[in-house]
Amino acid sequence: MGEIKTALTIAGSDPSGGAGIQADLKTFTAFKVYGMSVITSLTAQNTKGVSNSFPVPEIFVKEQLDSVFMDIFPDSVKIGMLSNEKIINTVSERLSYYKAENVVMDTVILSTSGYPLLDKNAANALIKKLFPLSSLITPNINEAYLLNGIKITDKKSAEESALKFKKMGVKNVLIKGGHFKEHANDLLLINDELIWLNSNRLNSKNTHGTGCTLSSAIAGNLALGTSLIKSVQIAKDYVYNAIKNGFDLGNGIGPLNHFR
Repeated sequence: MGEIKTALTIAGSDPSGGAGIQADLKTFTAFKVYGMSVITSLTAQNTKGVSNSFPVPEIFVKEQLDSVFMDIFPDSVKIGMLSNEKIINTVSERLSYYKAENVVMDTVILSTSGYPLLDKNAANALIKKLFPLSSLITPNINEAYLLNGIKITDKKSAEESALKFKKMGVKNVLIKGGHFKEHANDLLLINDELIWLNSNRLNSKNTHGTGCTLSSAIAGNLALGTSLIKSVQIAKDYVYNAIKNGFDLGNGIGPLNHFR
């Protein structure tokens, strides 16, 4: 079979399987990448939304990270839900210590249903500690506004937002356009170049875990040695098809189809 590539997800758990580490591990497997996970938070959620969450103590997050890095060093890392500043500081310190590469951060702040997944006072820690360590961040237009203060309503404001992130210490940024009304175009700022990745909107309610899946697909492809821009393009196509062929499961926003 040859050398197996590895990817680590650092994120929260979704017991219904549509988002979080469950979606990340399914995505890694779809790309034939060996997936590992460090759980930062336990959530009570399903397709109808998040009802509660319980952050994992930061000392145990550290122990999980050490267990992975000291045995199976990941070729890439995906970061999702981090809950609070203590966990952010721990993840930052450990990733710096191990000199982790190919770090993709999904800037998880709110769930689709509006449940807060990051403490209000933790955003600055996210910016200061993890932006410099990330090869790519993947905010949607609402998360981008909460992080840099630029309200995205059109192409111009999206480009202004991407450039603002660059000034904030981000290496590369993918602003996801799934919340645009007319289209689902994403904006990629890579190596100081602004690139629009156009996509039609799909009329589907099966979008639970879209952000998790996109970021883990990018991380999985980076683990395989694919370039960043190609990894983003492959991941975008993968998510498009996963939504198009999504499952009618549950009574709310259904999950994607991670199978290939």
